[in-house]
Amino acid sequence: MTPKEFIEYRLSELKPKDKTILKEELVGFIFNVIMSKKFRKFSVIPEYQDHIKKVITESVRDDLPIKFSFPFGGYKLWRFEETPEVDWAELFTLMYYAKWLKPVCEVYKPGVIFDFASDDMIVERMNNIPKKDTEKYRQSFNELVNFLQEYIPKNLKFIFTPISSFYTEEEFEKDLADKIEKKKKEFGGLPVLDDKKKGMVELNVKLNPGQDSDLLWREKIELTHQAYYAVDKRRPYNRAKDKILAFTYPLKDGKSISVGTTKTSVAKFWVGVGALKKKGEEFVEYVLSPSQIETAKSTSESISIDGLSGKNFNRIKII
Repeated sequence: MTPKEFIEYRLSELKPKDKTILKEELVGFIFNVIMSKKFRKFSVIPEYQDHIKKVITESVRDDLPIKFSFPFGGYKLWRFEETPEVDWAELFTLMYYAKWLKPVCEVYKPGVIFDFASDDMIVERMNNIPKKDTEKYRQSFNELVNFLQEYIPKNLKFIFTPISSFYTEEEFEKDLADKIEKKKKEFGGLPVLDDKKKGMVELNVKLNPGQDSDLLWREKIELTHQAYYAVDKRRPYNRAKDKILAFTYPLKDGKSISVGTTKTSVAKFWVGVGALKKKGEEFVEYVLSPSQIETAKSTSESISIDGLSGKNFNRIKII
């Protein structure tokens, strides 16, 4: 099986089948699908399991889609040659989530809305990513969703929602400035970073000329980062009472469901690169983190999938 044949086979697996289920069994069935250990990477605390059940129960009662929120960067890591567009990492992730939620859509007509809530506004400011790059990422992400829509259930909707769309520029600056001051009081100044946290800041920030002459540039970036997490309209949107919060790995408060990005990967797709690994006559999909990319021995093969366009889909890494 070639990489092309494998990916086309995986895409064909996403097509829905006609299934029925008794109405009284629907809530339990949907809950079991969402909590499936086949897709879930980590346990879910009992409190959040109760929240998931409540969202499902009320959605079914009101005949509404099951809503998910997935907060993410909304950009491609500037260090990659793939930037600023999506690559196989985004495709493999969307395929993985589609396969996870397909059984729900097959038995529940209102289906699922899976909302990728983009933090691109702060990324432009914090990581020095040009607006044209975040806009190009958004465009390529939506084009990828449109491609995938031909394969997945019609009632499974992947959407891209910038948090910036809830603000005017002036409103956002005022909110962020207020949260920066509050975080300064909380930290007693700037946050203290260990070597791991400093490394994460260094990985993500594309330094402006002279920026690193300030010995506290990392701490100032992290202060902005933490302040952004607290802005008034982000958390309430992602953690609305009618949504299930999904992410790649567990969040600090435990109130999310952690599903990684492929069967084998937990790395975040926007700061990762997609690759295939040969396994017998088939392949396994991976999302490689920056450190994995450095250590992986890979080759690159030409590939062409009908309808899949973009500069990053004419070749694929094989590890």
